[in-house]
Amino acid sequence: MNKTELKDFLDEKVLLYNNTSFIQDDPIQIPHLYTQKEDIEIAGFLSATIAWGNRKMIIKNAHQMMELMGNSPYDFVMEHHDDHLESLDSFVHRTFNGVDFAAFIKGLKHIYTNHKGLENVFANTSLPMQERISNFKKLFFEIEHPTRSEKHISDPVKGSAAKRINMYLRWMVRNDNTGVDLGIWNTISTADLSCPLDVHSGNMARKLGILKRKQNDAKALAELDAALRGFDPIDPVKYDFALFGLGAIEKF
Repeated sequence: MNKTELKDFLDEKVLLYNNTSFIQDDPIQIPHLYTQKEDIEIAGFLSATIAWGNRKMIIKNAHQMMELMGNSPYDFVMEHHDDHLESLDSFVHRTFNGVDFAAFIKGLKHIYTNHKGLENVFANTSLPMQERISNFKKLFFEIEHPTRSEKHISDPVKGSAAKRINMYLRWMVRNDNTGVDLGIWNTISTADLSCPLDVHSGNMARKLGILKRKQNDAKALAELDAALRGFDPIDPVKYDFALFGLGAIEKF
């Protein structure tokens, strides 16, 4: 396929997968449970944080996270006492455990109390988005925390593709008018977003000839970004639906 044919092909796949039927098998369903902005942000952030491995298990464990917070994530974050965090001890999703969960609750409270919230941290800078993610990690962990918890937020400046944070940003920023991405952050442009690069999207991008680098790292993300911006500079991250659908669902 030439570039025009490839763009048309991917645009068709975006339309196929970027609709509400996508939600039922995806962790994006968790922030969709809420209507208050801060609840949506926190539910989305925590769900994205554990979004690796089996999708059914991700969704099951993300629901458990919400239940452990009394299904009121913002209130729990802002009003918790240390003894409330003891109820999180039993939580585990792969290497993310109750210690990490408690650390993330404290980190979120710090972000809302001292940095005007999650949206503000990602929006109040002229830096490229991947550098903003790195800055967010620094702010999130500038309070006392277990060192082990740092691995659960990736740092693009240190070479990571930061798949889960980039996916989270897609959820929060992109208003797709189809009811999938939530689009509650209007201070950030979709043009600044990057495709969540994982095994499915990476392998599919290579198969289609728009990614040559073999590792799914920050350099590969930059290469994929450049290709997708060539198809749509305003909303390049929409092609995440096409690449993921082709790879994970169609086994193209």
